[in-house]
Amino acid sequence: MSVARAQEPAQMRRRHLALLARAVGARGLHWRLAGPGESVLAVTGPRSGQQVMIVAMPTGAGWSYLWTGGGYADVTAVDHAAEAIAHLLT
Repeated sequence: MSVARAQEPAQMRRRHLALLARAVGARGLHWRLAGPGESVLAVTGPRSGQQVMIVAMPTGAGWSYLWTGGGYADVTAVDHAAEAIAHLLT
């Protein structure tokens, strides 16, 4: 496997997490990319102080968001994921 191919999943992961970060930010949540290679999205509810960690993982033919507490959503449903996370943290 070439180095370029090895980097492709990491780049896709960051891209998906960045899209979700914008969506949760638009809902008033605080966020930051963390972990090795910015592979985790940490989201905090500003009022509750609660935090959830989110990853983007390849699943079958696509990618999914997975977060603590058993949450998941397909990456094509960014708004749905952001709403679910906002509900969890408020």
